[in-house]
Amino acid sequence: MQLGAFSISLAVSDIGKSRGFYTALGFETVGGDEQQGWLILRNGDHTIGLFQGMFESNLMTFNPGWDRQANALDDFTDIRDIQAQLASAGIEIDSATIESDSGPASFSVTDPDGTVILFDQLV
Repeated sequence: MQLGAFSISLAVSDIGKSRGFYTALGFETVGGDEQQGWLILRNGDHTIGLFQGMFESNLMTFNPGWDRQANALDDFTDIRDIQAQLASAGIEIDSATIESDSGPASFSVTDPDGTVILFDQLV
């Protein structure tokens, strides 16, 4: 099972302060819209998302269909297949937004210690 690009999504209280902090650590803004309350920052192969008012807590994110630089992959495990494999392994699906047989979709699960893991396919 190929999970795609990995990032940490941070629930921040002040996106401007957080952007400044992570910029000082060498991260550069590569996407998002600060006015809408979200930014994607990257330092080499390391990606973090800053989200103000969108999530209750920090979470891990996998993007099936993307490489580490958010480039679309020709060959990847579709999110629907990942969801089916996890469900068949007895992992409870917390929420899902899967409206078609292909293309963008998302779902989340929670690990045994309460960490939310978001699977968010954008291709």
